Amino acid sequence: MSGVVEVVEAGLGNCIQDAGRPGYRSIGVPLSGAADRILLACANRLLGNDPDQAAIEVSLVGPRLAAVSGIVRVALSGKLSARVSRANGNFADLPSWQTATLFPGDIVAIGAAKGPAYVAISGGFRVPRQLGSCSTYARAGIGGVARRALALGDSIACGEVAGDPWLECRGRAPFDHAAGPIRVIPGPQDDYFDSAAFDLLYGSDFTVSRDADRMGMRLHGPALVHRTDKGADIVSDGVVPGAIQVPVNGQPIVLLADAQTVGGYPKIATVIAADLPRLAHLDPGTGLRFAAVSVAEAREAWRAQRQALAAWCQGIVCFRPPGVIDETALSSENLISGMIDAQALRRAPDIDPPREK
Repeated sequence: MSGVVEVVEAGLGNCIQDAGRPGYRSIGVPLSGAADRILLACANRLLGNDPDQAAIEVSLVGPRLAAVSGIVRVALSGKLSARVSRANGNFADLPSWQTATLFPGDIVAIGAAKGPAYVAISGGFRVPRQLGSCSTYARAGIGGVARRALALGDSIACGEVAGDPWLECRGRAPFDHAAGPIRVIPGPQDDYFDSAAFDLLYGSDFTVSRDADRMGMRLHGPALVHRTDKGADIVSDGVVPGAIQVPVNGQPIVLLADAQTVGGYPKIATVIAADLPRLAHLDPGTGLRFAAVSVAEAREAWRAQRQALAAWCQGIVCFRPPGVIDETALSSENLISGMIDAQALRRAPDIDPPREK
């Protein structure tokens, strides 16, 4: 069966994203998809979803969602929190890395996010797939809810919770990305730059400018000068998320999830796949550095990241929220023979009850 949630407040710039739509760059369609696919996977795995199910990507202020029909469960990942308002008037805070079950009439209000964060739901948000993906690419009006960001009054289908509706899940700790410089592989137009430009790229601090969005980010730092015999332009060729373009002013532009499919600036280097999610969390004014790695090291970093994600998922635990009675455990006991001698209980030492982890 399916549930339905309604957007009662849209927030700012919230959109549906999944793993994106690979395979269509040859016809000019960007990859799009979640800016941080690792955090997308975390939110989905808390619910038992496939890791790339469609979720809401929150970059600024999250939406308010009302459960309209069915019993649905939400999960948060990233630097994000929420509050659940029950139909009976009760309230409960929902921290990140945890699930909450919504019954018809309940509302979850998602707060402000720092960097991309994700709101997943049982069974994923069921919006029409275009070119194999639900991801929103607003510039071309593709994917998402009605081919745009969330809006007041949107009604979105999702999966209904199967099994125990009172059993929630949480991660033992937040998932943390690797620290250190952003790792890159030189090229593909590394021959357009001399050793001095690469010394600046790897030895200097750069700052994220205010010109940053899902398409890419412009950096401020020392100018990366092109070789005079090559110039600052190339015949337009294919670009991918992570490509570092260098226009004539020498200030790098790092392409992100919604990057265009071709470009005419030389690309001095390309950010490795394992570090792409880290870029999405850099606010304007944030500093960063780059470091060169080999293709073999890039592959090993990707494997290490997937292993860290798998280990994090293994650490997910189930629990019952405060005030919820474990009816299964209660009904499994012999209540008649288990009657208590109140006088003996008064003489017994105090023992802390067992607690679920």
